Amino acid sequence: MFELGAGQAGPPAGDLIRDGSDATFMQDVVEASHEVPVIVDFWATWCGPCKTLGPALEEAVKAARGKVRLIKVDIDRNQAVAAQLRIQSIPTVHAFYQGRPVDGFQGALPPSEVRAFVNRISALAAGGGGPEQAIEAAENMLAGGAAADAARTFAAVLVEEPENADAYGGLVRAHLATGDLDQAEAILNGAPAGISDAPGIEAARAQLELARQAADAGPVADLRAEVAANPDNHQARFDLATALHAGGDTEGAVAELLELFRRDRAWNDGAAKAQLLTVFGALKPNDPLALSGRRRLSSMIFA
Repeated sequence: MFELGAGQAGPPAGDLIRDGSDATFMQDVVEASHEVPVIVDFWATWCGPCKTLGPALEEAVKAARGKVRLIKVDIDRNQAVAAQLRIQSIPTVHAFYQGRPVDGFQGALPPSEVRAFVNRISALAAGGGGPEQAIEAAENMLAGGAAADAARTFAAVLVEEPENADAYGGLVRAHLATGDLDQAEAILNGAPAGISDAPGIEAARAQLELARQAADAGPVADLRAEVAANPDNHQARFDLATALHAGGDTEGAVAELLELFRRDRAWNDGAAKAQLLTVFGALKPNDPLALSGRRRLSSMIFA
């Protein structure tokens, strides 16, 4: 792909921005994205925010001078592709490269953020694409709170690679992030046998187990008070660790579980150790907390 100089005009707008349809989606988006990144704007005539986002996207795409294209899909007239990509609210924007979704967002954004998004997508051609890039983009969406967008991207990867363990685990975690534990469990139960023991699947399974426990966790303040009143109240300390983890304080949860293990490693058939391994399993293998926690647990086991 060549780059236009500052004084050159870009391709005609008709080549960069066009309406898409169910019938042309494969050609206009999936196939075309092997040549240049393609942004898809899902909109409708009755959608107020779409009327703001659409022009901002068009302006940014024109400014990119051929490095990215824009396809506008009216979901009322093209319900098949909207259903296939699980478009549940609009405006929704997906970016495709090398035949796969690689990024996206939901809702209207300020023009500056729209330009940043388009610039990021237009730079993809220089860096290559593939499932790894799509998964990385989905992980970024998930980290940024866009769980529904992340789920769609993970699901799209699985259409191409049904046994991609990272995408499968990511899809489970995306549903966990939306609070849909039953759907997350159903997806886990349907994992292909060949990847059922993969690290990404195991991590998602551990997160689901912790999420189930979190539903029954009591108030942290009350549990802290119980532990302070009786440090040997092992059930209260275990429940405190569960509540801390549910509130996002994984480090605090690990500390309480390690203290419980130190006090009575055999309590409740070794529940502290089992819970620690579940917490570590829900983290990435190279997570500093998982590494340090495993070292501390090992030193206590062999002390």
